[in-house]
Amino acid sequence: MLQEQQQQLQQMLGGLADTLKAMNTRLDSDADVERKAFADQKLLVTGINDTVRVLREKADDTNVRLSTMTQEVQSLRQTVASMPATQGPPSAGAPDAAPGDPAAGSPAPSTGAGAAPGANISPTRMYDQSYADYSAGQYDLAVEGFQAFIRTFPTSPNADEAQLYVGYSLYNAGKNTEALAALQKVISDYPQSNSVSSAYYKLGLTYEALKQVDTARKAFETVVQKYPSSYDAVLAQQALERLKRRN
Repeated sequence: MLQEQQQQLQQMLGGLADTLKAMNTRLDSDADVERKAFADQKLLVTGINDTVRVLREKADDTNVRLSTMTQEVQSLRQTVASMPATQGPPSAGAPDAAPGDPAAGSPAPSTGAGAAPGANISPTRMYDQSYADYSAGQYDLAVEGFQAFIRTFPTSPNADEAQLYVGYSLYNAGKNTEALAALQKVISDYPQSNSVSSAYYKLGLTYEALKQVDTARKAFETVVQKYPSSYDAVLAQQALERLKRRN
């Protein structure tokens, strides 16, 4: 009887082992399926995130273009509104009036609407004209043009760059003190723009030109620390090494 019971127990243990083995195989299979499903879901989520990022970038670009187009349309409306009314035909009572005769009438006086800087001109054209002055080394004209651009189109997506080029122009003209104020205005008025890193770097160069080496070093370090992936950070690091060699 003991031998029979032992055989039965062995058979039961063998059956349990087979059952456990089958369960382990099924669990491994289910785990593989879940891992694959998780990987597929991860890829799907990553793809969705990439798509959302691309859509967000396109939406931002569209908003910038819409803002520019809106300002262009407003400028065109101002131009049309300021145009003088078309003169009517000469009076029937004086068909033979000679030129210069008071009866012939005189041209309507100019209103001077187009005399002010930046009046009745599109933002793109006004910015390009100012940049052309800057590229030609006409720094005083460039400063006036960029400042007029900012006054006329303060919400333009190029307003931060215009302010930055005001600082550049003043720096190139040797007006370092004024350049400092203009570059600081980029940082204070447009803190989220892409021009801030360039403003910090040019601040460092301006302080260096003013022999304020410690302040220049702080400006360069700010670029390296806050904007490490920008090209300005590369230039700032080179400037720091240059200052280090001087010491």
